[in-house]
Amino acid sequence: MTEIKNLSMATSKSKDIIENVKRVIIGKDSEIEFCVIALLCEGHILIEDAPGLGKTVLAKSLANSTNLSFNRIQFTPDLLPSDVTGISIYNQKTERFNFVPGPIISQFVLADEINRASPKTQSALLEAMDEQQVTIENSTHKIDLPFFVIATQNSVEYEGTYPLPEAQLDRFMFKINLGYPKKEEELNILSSQEKTHPLDHISQIVTAQEIQEIQKLVKTIFVDELIRNYIVDIIKSTRKNPNISLGSSPRGGLNLFRASQALALTKGRDYVLPDDVKTLAIPALNHRILLSQSGQMNDIDSRKVISEILDALPVPEAK
Repeated sequence: MTEIKNLSMATSKSKDIIENVKRVIIGKDSEIEFCVIALLCEGHILIEDAPGLGKTVLAKSLANSTNLSFNRIQFTPDLLPSDVTGISIYNQKTERFNFVPGPIISQFVLADEINRASPKTQSALLEAMDEQQVTIENSTHKIDLPFFVIATQNSVEYEGTYPLPEAQLDRFMFKINLGYPKKEEELNILSSQEKTHPLDHISQIVTAQEIQEIQKLVKTIFVDELIRNYIVDIIKSTRKNPNISLGSSPRGGLNLFRASQALALTKGRDYVLPDDVKTLAIPALNHRILLSQSGQMNDIDSRKVISEILDALPVPEAK
């Protein structure tokens, strides 16, 4: 194991993770980068798209690139909150209750098809995602750090699903879509899986301690006052836009701030640029806004609204 002592080492390790996942996921470089950024700044990520586009494989590729303890939770309508968090069982011999941890007690959690579970079960994730702990019968159980959740949901199946509430969505740093691959990329996918799946050959790139060291370095990346104001202006603009009925929460601004620091680190810089903020604004905010009735009637996409906000705001320039 290598101790991450400086920015160049952290940048190199971050790029290694990204390149490792690219061996499995073809043609989705930006989406891979968003996932790694979320991991490096203690966030969580929601991947929404049609079936078969690689959501689960992307999560597994990133998990295999680390030595974090890994659990997968397959969400179904009959899944109970205790199936996620764990339960306390009475031991007659010791006359005490023993805690049996659920799958959420893990460092890397894949919450597959999260919107198939009931709102009550979905809410069982809230405390874990926000506070890295679960509370069972007045007893608090800490989750080992680093803690990272990748949740997936299908965008085309609505029967038998429960839309994630705003409080749940706000816990995710990013919401991304993978989309269909281009023809050349799809041909490469066929070739890469002709005999074996590339996921079978992916190796560990980073340890839990190295991830935590990089997470600490992310917080040291310099963010100029002009860029801080730019981030706040973007957030405030989502609350004034006529096509938006509910704007971004302050958590959206905090996540955009931290993610911009992580993006700068992956690029080998010790300072944030306005372009870092612009690159991350859509994945960081598209799930934090609700379109107004007029916006819905005009069939306006939340990503388009955020893009228009970015276009309308002046970009800060160095003095």
